[in-house]
Amino acid sequence: MPSLLSAAVKLCVTASLGVFAASGALAQTPMSKESSPGWYRMRLGSFEITALSDGTLDLPVDQLFPKVDPARIRTLLSRSYLAKDVTLTVNAFLVNTGTRLVLIDTGTGTSQLFGPKLGQLLANLRASGYSAEQVEEIYVTHMHTDHIGGLMRDGQPAFPKATIRADVHEAGRYLSKAAMDAAPADEREDYESAMAIFQPYLASGKFKPFDGETQLIPGVRAVPAAGHTPGHTIYVIESGGERMLAWGDLMHVAALQFPLPSATFETEWSTTKSAQQRQTVFADVANHGHYAAAAHVAFPGIGKLRADGDGYTWVPVSYIFGK
Repeated sequence: MPSLLSAAVKLCVTASLGVFAASGALAQTPMSKESSPGWYRMRLGSFEITALSDGTLDLPVDQLFPKVDPARIRTLLSRSYLAKDVTLTVNAFLVNTGTRLVLIDTGTGTSQLFGPKLGQLLANLRASGYSAEQVEEIYVTHMHTDHIGGLMRDGQPAFPKATIRADVHEAGRYLSKAAMDAAPADEREDYESAMAIFQPYLASGKFKPFDGETQLIPGVRAVPAAGHTPGHTIYVIESGGERMLAWGDLMHVAALQFPLPSATFETEWSTTKSAQQRQTVFADVANHGHYAAAAHVAFPGIGKLRADGDGYTWVPVSYIFGK
C-alpha cells in the first residue's frame, strides 16, 4: 500500500509539473497583436450585400462636438465603456444584384492622412471572393478622402472597369479649383485629394455625375442627403420587399449620435441640415425596420434602429455561418 501511495503521489507531481511546463510554454508564445474583421456577407431579398472593412481610426470625440455639453458626452460615452478617444471603423459595401456588381464608397486607399490601420479594402475585397476588375460601378456618398481614397492604387485607377457616380453638387464643390481657392485653408486638402483621385476617371470619361434623386440601376437609388457635404448622398437598396440604406457620413459616433441625434460635427457643411437629415432618416429606418449600412459604425456596420426615448438604439446584424 505505501508503495502504491508513493507511486500515486509521484504520478500526480509529475502530471502537475507537466501542466506547469505546458503553461510556461504557452506563456512564451508570441502574441500576434493583429485582428482583421475583413468581410461580412448577407442576403437582402435576392441581392447579396458584402460589408468590407478598410480598417479603423481613432477620433477625439470631446473635440469634435463643441456645442454638446462635455458632461453629456462623457455620460453617453461611458454607457458604452468608452473614453474621449473613440475607435471608428471605415466600412464600404458591395452590392451584387445578380446582374451588376456595385461598390458603395472605397475607403482610404493608400492615403496617409488617417494613420496606418487603414487601407485594407482591396485586400478584403479579394478575401471575400471578388476582384477589383469585376466591379462595374462605384457609388460615392461624398468626396471626403476616407470614402474615395480607395479609387486609386499606386497612382493608377484601382477599379479599371468601373464607372464612378456621385451627385453633381458634390463634384461642383470638390472638383472645382475655384471652390478650393475660396475654401478655408484647413479644408483645402480635401479638395486637392478629390481632384487628384478623380482626374484619371474624368480623363477616361468614367465619371458620370447625377443630379438629385436618381434610379441608378434596378434596385439601387440615389437620394440626396445634403448636410455633411453639399452633395452628400444616401443609396437605397431594395430587393424582395427588403430595404437597406447606405448612409455614408449621416453619423459618425454611435455611442453619442444614436442616443443624441442632434449632436453634429461643427466642421460639417451645414450642421442644421445634417441634424435634420439624421433625425429624418433615423426615424424612417426605425419606423419601418429597414437595414442601415453605416460607414463608421463597428464592423460590419449593418443593423437596424429601435426608437429609445428621444434617441435610438443600434441593433447590429447577427453573424450567420454558411449560405
